Order: sequence, then structure tokens, then C-alpha cells
Amino acid sequence: MADTVEEPAGRTAGPVTRRAGWRHIGPGIVVAATGVGAGDLVATLIAGSKFGYTLLWAAVVGCLVKISLAEAAGRWHLATGRTLFDGWRSLGRWTTIYFIGYVVVWGFVYGAAAMSSSALPLGALFPDVMDLKWWGILCGLAGLAFVWFNRYAVFEKVMTVMVGVMFVITVYLAVRVAPNLGDAFAGLVPVLPEGSLVYTLGLVGGVGGTITLAAYGYWVNAKGWKDSGWMKVMRLDNRVAYLTTGVFVVAMLFVGAELLHASGVAIAKGDKGLLDLGTILADRYGAATAKLFLVGFFATSFTSLIGVWHGVSLLFADFVAHYRPSPAPAGTPRDRSRAFRGYLLWLTFPPISLLFLDQPFGLVIAYGVIGAFFMPFLALTLVWLLNSERVRREWRNGPLSNGMLGAAGLLFIVLCVQQVRELPW
Repeated sequence: MADTVEEPAGRTAGPVTRRAGWRHIGPGIVVAATGVGAGDLVATLIAGSKFGYTLLWAAVVGCLVKISLAEAAGRWHLATGRTLFDGWRSLGRWTTIYFIGYVVVWGFVYGAAAMSSSALPLGALFPDVMDLKWWGILCGLAGLAFVWFNRYAVFEKVMTVMVGVMFVITVYLAVRVAPNLGDAFAGLVPVLPEGSLVYTLGLVGGVGGTITLAAYGYWVNAKGWKDSGWMKVMRLDNRVAYLTTGVFVVAMLFVGAELLHASGVAIAKGDKGLLDLGTILADRYGAATAKLFLVGFFATSFTSLIGVWHGVSLLFADFVAHYRPSPAPAGTPRDRSRAFRGYLLWLTFPPISLLFLDQPFGLVIAYGVIGAFFMPFLALTLVWLLNSERVRREWRNGPLSNGMLGAAGLLFIVLCVQQVRELPW
């Protein structure tokens, strides 16, 4: 049966085990940066503004959850030599139906959201230059051109530079607000203040958790890591990346706790909340700090845009390759395929219409429902795949992996129910 892997009868030469080193770091930075968008930072700020440092422990747990999910996705690719979509397909036709519905509807609405998010800081940095809609269109077209004409190596380098910008700016802001380290360390003790459950779940499950976690294995392969000999390298890459993401989240929680919670200032939900923060920073620390923050805001939003443009297009290209053999010569990189570029166009041009119209009510409902189910789908299918005979015994889940992925699945089911309940029915 094609879905099983027989254990070797005797000793065989396996893949050469590569030594993990800092020079290999790359795909993890890409997936972590893509998963942290402007909305995630606002959610973290609001949690800090409402509860101070009390929920710091939840941000740490969230980082560990994402490390477990990304590691599982990367381990599947390296241990089996098969893609994640190939694994999903082996679980039954239902996974394919869900996936295609998800990427079509989600991609349409997300395209507009990503363009709008990237436009907001540019509109604030360069007021009166052009309308926000046109800034959004410019960002979408820039992302399209960048991903269309560049290979993975260039894409990774640009993402790494932008992550560096995000890292420096967020840490600078955290230091500038002079956090109370005693209260911060106390926030590592798990407690749930009254009314904090939704914010806690959001910190654990929301920040850095998107479909791009599923793209990690594809980026690992694009890096040239093809077999289990790269497993140690992948694990180091993944941990460093999500620890970096953890620093972003903790830094923004510090800003929320010190700048907003202490003074009782509220900011808007959604990406516009970061513009509110920019105004507060300008009043407190001057225009230069506010502009620096807006640069970080743009880096956060645009890395999410180009990361989705690249990563989800890889997933879609893999889906098409399983059902419609490509006429391109064998060995053609997946990011040069017609399916990859076709989905790039889908992410860019149809969503532009939503920048000029209010999002249709039915589309918003469909987007929210389908999107809410993706993270439970990812976590629970990884548990299924990595405990099956599709994976050699040495690379199957152990008790820790099963515990983390199982807990993540339950967490995301709760978040899914909460998100569906909050939809504008």
C-alpha cells in the first residue's frame, strides 16, 4: 500500500546527518515572520493594556505551541519525502474538498486584508500622497512582482532583513517604555484574571498561527533540505525562529502593559489600532519614535503579505500537481509553475475589488467559518499522520509531540468555536 513505509530488513545507509549550525537558519524565520501580522500585534497590545503583564505566560506557551506545529510539518516532509498535501490526500477525499474551499475563499478575502494592512503605515508615513486604496494596490502589485520574479533564496534574504527591522524596532520600543521586570517575571506564573479567557486563548493560539505554518515544510524543501539528514538543522531553525517571534510578542505586551495599561488608554481593534499606538508614541516620545514604529508596522504587514503570496501559492501548486500533471519539463521548480503563478494572480487582482467595496456579508461569513477551522485541521491531521505507518518509526510522534499537538488541536477547536460565535451572523 502506498501509504505505508516498511521498516528495512537490515542495516542500510541512511541520509547523511547534517550538523545544525546558525548559517542554515532561514525557513523558520520566513514562516514565523509571515505568521505574525499587524492584527496579531494589536491583539497582544490590547491584552497588555487590559491585564498588564499577567498574561505573559500565555505568550510563552503560544510560542511553544507554534514550535511544535512547525516542527511536525517540517518533520513530515523530511521523514517521508512527501509533501503535507500529499499526506492530507492520503487521509481521504474530504481533506482535498476542505483545502480547495479554504484556499479559494480565504485567499480572496485575505488578499484584500493584507494589502490594506500594508497600506495603513505607508499612508501615515506619507500623508496626502495618495488614497489608502491606492497604497494597498501598490503593495499588492509589489508583492506580486517580488514573488513572481525572485527565487526562494532571494525571498528568504529579504524576509530575514525585514525580520531584523521588526526585531530591532520592537525591542527598542519595549526598552523605551521601561518595563517593570519584577511584574514581568511575575507574569510567567499562569493565572487567569476575570474576563481574560478569550485574550489568553488568543495569545496562545492566535499569534503566528496561520496556514503558513503548513507551508513550513515546503520552504524547508525549497531551501534544499530534502531528507531526514536535515532533521537537526530543521529543528534548530524552527526553534530560533519562534523564539524570535516570542521576543516580538513579549515586546509588544510590554508596550501594552506600560504605555496603555498604566495610563488607561484604549486603542482600536484590528490593524488601525497600531495607528492609534503611533499617535500615542508621537505624543509621549516624539515624531521620530512614532515614524520608526510605523516602519516596523510596515515591515510586519509586508512580510505577512509576501510570505502568504509565496507560501500558500506553493501549497496550491502542490494541490494542482496531484490532480493535473504539469506540461512543464521535469525538475521545474514549483515556484515557476503555472499553478503557483495563477494563485499569485488570484491573491492579487480579484481582492482589489474589495478595496473599493464593503466586503460582501456572505463572503465575510464564509471566510470566517472556513478560516476558523484551519488550525484545528492542521494540528489534528498532523497527529494522525505522524502516528501512522506513513512515517518510519524513529520519526513518529513521541509522548511530548502528541501532547503538544493534541493540546494545540483542542485549543484551536475552542478558538474556532469562539471565532464562529463572534461572526456577524
